[in-house]
Amino acid sequence: PKKQKIKYPFADTSRSCLFPFEDGFLDDGHGDPSLTPGLNSPTRCQNGERMERYSRKVFVGGLPPDIDEDEITNSFRRYGHLVVDWPHKAESKSYFPPKGYAFLLFQEETSVQALIDACIEEDGKLYLCVSSPTIKDKPVQIRPWNLSDSDFVMDGSQPLDPRKTIFVGGVPRPLRAVELAMIMDRLYGGVCYAGIDTDPELKYPKGAGRVAFSNQQSYIAAISARFVQLQHNDIDKRVEVKPYVLDDQMCDECQGARCGGKFAPFFCANVTCLQYYCEYCWASIHSRAGREFHKPLVKEGGDRPRHVSFRWS
Repeated sequence: PKKQKIKYPFADTSRSCLFPFEDGFLDDGHGDPSLTPGLNSPTRCQNGERMERYSRKVFVGGLPPDIDEDEITNSFRRYGHLVVDWPHKAESKSYFPPKGYAFLLFQEETSVQALIDACIEEDGKLYLCVSSPTIKDKPVQIRPWNLSDSDFVMDGSQPLDPRKTIFVGGVPRPLRAVELAMIMDRLYGGVCYAGIDTDPELKYPKGAGRVAFSNQQSYIAAISARFVQLQHNDIDKRVEVKPYVLDDQMCDECQGARCGGKFAPFFCANVTCLQYYCEYCWASIHSRAGREFHKPLVKEGGDRPRHVSFRWS
């Protein structure tokens, strides 16, 4: 297929995990919202080797209230070796999933494909019948994560600019990158890329995402909103929006001259600034009237930006 070059505006920052295209190339069809991958889409291959299509972590919802961990394991063991998990399982010491849902962590990705093949599809959702001591053949929802849903390029002709990219916190896990892109484009326009953050081992959504805009106006409109209502099908959730903070940027004021060439630890998200600063330049610029109340954003674990208090010396 014809390839399209994605242009990076900053040569020294293009290797950030922000945009996960190792060689900077994309298939043309990736940016077409009508080309959403179906459940039965053929297995992708690269260099003659089979590539994984799904996360090994699968959501299962609507479980019978009296089904325990062993019974869940027995219900799905035929598809391959697995571990059953749910939020706060270790601390709660509960034998039953407290909210009627659990996660199946399979050892092999082929087990997920076998599970999907055994499901019944209804209204675009997958179901499988599971039994408990008191309920026989209850349909439960099986929700696999298709790896191709983690990234979506809306406009491959636009340069992906880390400085016009937002962090979206609290993204509902069923939401795909294409849907996040469409929602943000409808609200602010100018979206060229959206990504769903996934954990490195199981490649399952972590509940956060990022969106790159093609213009400063859309970017500023998004970060000024601070909160956005994500509405799509069954999803209706208020999520937090912040600038995406990089940890490999030089101070925009001194270009490293006043901090020994170290990367800038602070980003100012106030629209009068929108710059990276070293400690010296932050103190210098923000001692000016009207800027003393700006709070620096720093990057912390899992790419989540957070505000810190600047200690004035």
